[in-house]
Amino acid sequence: MFKQAIPVLHVSSSTQAEKFYEQLGFQQQFAYRPFGGVDPCYMGFARDDARFHASSFSGDGVSGGVIVLIVSDVDAIHAELVAKGVAIDTGPISQDWGNRELYVKDADRNSIRFTQHLE
Repeated sequence: MFKQAIPVLHVSSSTQAEKFYEQLGFQQQFAYRPFGGVDPCYMGFARDDARFHASSFSGDGVSGGVIVLIVSDVDAIHAELVAKGVAIDTGPISQDWGNRELYVKDADRNSIRFTQHLE
């Protein structure tokens, strides 16, 4: 039985990724640095019930991935991120398919898409 899927984003700098995702309101749950340095690193982030991992190990994906996060209020997320100085890539925008969406990108061009299902 399936229980959960956890996306993994590839990042080039774990410290840069940590700062960015914490700015988005995520808390780092763990960081695995087996060689004692800053990178490579495999780490996990969480905010409320949303979870994802980020990795600077060379075999863990490629930069430019996408995570879709279902949220209850895109406009509140937008206000929060703007207040923190986060650059907004797209939105907030109401899409033809019934979603309100907001996109931001990290330094590795990974797209974090906040999506609210409109009723």
